[in-house]
Amino acid sequence: MNRKLSMEELGRPSGAEFRDMKKIPVVVVLENVRSASNVGSVFRTADAFAIEKIFLTGYTATPPHRDILKTALGATESVDWEYNESSIALIEGLKAAGYTILCVEQTTNSISLEKFDVQNDQKLVLIFGNEVDGVASKTLLRAHNCLEIRQHGTKHSLNVSVCAGIVLFHLSVQFHELGTT
Repeated sequence: MNRKLSMEELGRPSGAEFRDMKKIPVVVVLENVRSASNVGSVFRTADAFAIEKIFLTGYTATPPHRDILKTALGATESVDWEYNESSIALIEGLKAAGYTILCVEQTTNSISLEKFDVQNDQKLVLIFGNEVDGVASKTLLRAHNCLEIRQHGTKHSLNVSVCAGIVLFHLSVQFHELGTT
């Protein structure tokens, strides 16, 4: 018989412990994401997989927006985040800091997520775009590569927060297997 684990049994870190713990070397950029609820969901997922930071760009909503706080369930307090108006300037700075820039987008040369292997000492930036238009073309031009989630249905996209959850879970597993966390 199964039973739910209590909060104590889950052994989650406190907010202070989370801020001080080692994170997986992944930064998320949300570029022009329309839905504040999607932003909040990505914050919650970022907390779950202990990523370094979230950057919000363009017209993406920022905390303390009510809908972000509603879906983030406190993750805006545990996950480091910053707003930058320009994705381009941000990406150039992250490139200079040694990050590999990956857009999560369906393109002519994108790599299917299950075929992407994290390398030792690799630091990643994952750029997720607008719910309708995806990642901006000018942003795609500055990326090292693109990742896509293989799909088999009639729709050609996933909700941005669902997409972020799938990609972050996959990469989190790889980083943990490498022993980087």
